[in-house]
Amino acid sequence: MLESVLRVRVSASQAHYGGELVDGAFLLQLFGDAATELLIRHDGDEGLLLTYSEVMFKAPVYAGDFIEVRGRITKVGNTSRHMEFQAVKQITRPQGEGLPPSAMDVLPEPVVVAEAKGVCVVPKERQRGGNQGV
Repeated sequence: MLESVLRVRVSASQAHYGGELVDGAFLLQLFGDAATELLIRHDGDEGLLLTYSEVMFKAPVYAGDFIEVRGRITKVGNTSRHMEFQAVKQITRPQGEGLPPSAMDVLPEPVVVAEAKGVCVVPKERQRGGNQGV
């Protein structure tokens, strides 16, 4: 099935909690962006997000982290598109005293920070033949 990959660096403006912790809603926004790309590639239309399910936040995300989001279509109905999403942290600020604020570490193993499933809808009249740009 079709897959989308987004890579972003989390900005300081996304930090809402002490210690520059980022809220989970930011990750859901990234999942929504991946869903939109998948719908455009599959149907030639942005479609509409109907629901998220099985949302799990597994590890903290901080300002400065580099996050990779993967989304994929798992099932195609007449108008519905079922999807799965995963966000992994690739790069983060190292823990420790005396390091400059610009110090960053590439993680030896990416850390899964969130997962979810979603369903989107593309009305029949907006579907344009599928597989746009693939």
